[in-house]
Order: sequence, then structure tokens, then C-alpha cells
Amino acid sequence: MTSTTGTGRATAGTDWQAWQESWDRQQEWYMPDREERFRVMLDMVEALVGTAPRVLDLACGTGTVTARLFDRFPDARSTGVDLDPALLTIARGTFDGDDRVSFVTADLKDPEWRTALPYTSYDAVLTATALHWLHCEPLAVLYGQIAELVRDGGVFMNADHMIDESTPRINAADRARRHERMDRARRDGALDWGQWWELAAADPVLAGPTARRFEIYGEHADGDTPSADWHARVLREKGFAEARPVWRSPSDALVLALK
Repeated sequence: MTSTTGTGRATAGTDWQAWQESWDRQQEWYMPDREERFRVMLDMVEALVGTAPRVLDLACGTGTVTARLFDRFPDARSTGVDLDPALLTIARGTFDGDDRVSFVTADLKDPEWRTALPYTSYDAVLTATALHWLHCEPLAVLYGQIAELVRDGGVFMNADHMIDESTPRINAADRARRHERMDRARRDGALDWGQWWELAAADPVLAGPTARRFEIYGEHADGDTPSADWHARVLREKGFAEARPVWRSPSDALVLALK
């Protein structure tokens, strides 16, 4: 079967790597420092749990974190968990035949989601640009569940939008700067979120999973973006011994919690 990839290139079958690259470019339109946060995340994985960790890629999407994990640590193992059928289709296609990774379909708001996992504990739980889909109350519940999954000495890291509402003028200046850059990139052909999903909906392989995805989520979930200090405080309250940001940008942060 011939399908059109996310880069507009026709291939025999589905070019999963092209879809991965297209997803990366779309995400980088919003977050040009995206790879830097992944680098710091994996630096801290190595420093705290070594180079052959068992990792839970939480809200894994296309398997972005898992791909970078394996590039850096070939002996790592990963479990990717998500509810999005379209992004999971890309993840499963990308890693087909790689016995280092398995993917699980589960709703993180379901109290029983952990029962679908192949392991009861992990060295590291990693997530990026995903949990802002949740409001603070269910996110705090999820943090308690994650604390029970991370082994003693293990880590949890969340890289996401974390807005400090106490600095409105700084936030406004950063927002204006970001939007100016994004407008320039769009004029140069960058895809935004909606345009990327239009491509997925037009692909014969991804059309069905994409339709199901919008039935589940709608256009975009209405979650919260509390500050990095909020995340660190709640993670400590839920059972982690230490928690603080280990990377920041004006609007985003990477918070690390150590069990």
C-alpha cells in the first residue's frame, strides 16, 4: 500500500521515520529548545540510575523520549503508555520488531491504568509536553501513583509548560517574543498543531486512528500549567524525597523528583 507521509513524500507502505520527523518539526515550532530538555533529562537519568535503566515513557505519544533514550543508552528498556490511537500507531510502527520496548494503551485518569503495565516498578518515569492536558487535581493524584511505580533511588522527570503567574509582565514579553518567532517560522513553511493533524487525517493508514483520537480528546484538552514550584511541592507531598527544576526556559521547565 502506498501512503503519503507527514512530509508529503509518497512511499511504499508507511514511512514511520518520516512521520516521526514531521512530528518533531511541528513540536519544535512551539519549543525550539526541545532537544536541550531531552539532553538534560537523559543526563540526569545517567547520573542517578545509570545507562541501562528500565523506563516508563509516560504519555509517550510517538515514542519521542524512547527514541532518544535508545540512541543514548542502547541497553535501556522502555514501556510506552498513552491513550492516543494515532500517535501510538506511529510509535508501534517506528519500533516494530524492537524487543526493548512495548506499548500500552491506557488512560492516565483511570485509577487502574497501572495494571496494564508489564512491570510494577521502574528506574525512571519520563514524560515531556503531555501532562499539561490534566488539571491540577487529577495531576496530583497521578503524581501519587507515579511515586508508587518509581523504585527507591529512582527518578521521575516531567518537562512541560510551567507558568509562573507571579510575573505577568515577564510572561507577556516572553509570549510576544515566542509568537514573533513562530510567525516567522510559519511563513517559512512550518506546520502548526492543526495542520499536522490535517495531514494525519488525510493519510490512509492514520485516518482511522486520527478520527478516534479526536473522538477521545477533541481539539485539545483543557488542562493546567502550574509553576515548577507547584510541581516540585506536590511531588514531595506524594512521596518523593527531593524534587526541583533541573532545566528552565522562560515558559517551560524540567522538574526532577528523586525517590
